[in-house]
Amino acid sequence: MCDVNLEELAPAKVVDARGSACPGPLLEAKKAIGTVAVGEVIELWSGDPSTKGDLPKWAEKVGHQFLGVLPAEGYDRMFISRGK
Repeated sequence: MCDVNLEELAPAKVVDARGSACPGPLLEAKKAIGTVAVGEVIELWSGDPSTKGDLPKWAEKVGHQFLGVLPAEGYDRMFISRGK
């Protein structure tokens, strides 16, 4: 993770995966990251608690940067910057 003010981040794409259970949110993130340019950010909304652990691992493994999590009401907002 890096020192980014997540509240001020303007993602290129927001993916609402709140109604999806594992591995749905991760699959949605995989699809979405390919639709933004390198260096752009996607924001993933997920109510599945396992996504908070899975998403950073996946991002690191495939060369993207996990920027962090903001808790929201009943779900988490997670941010990933496309690395390649």
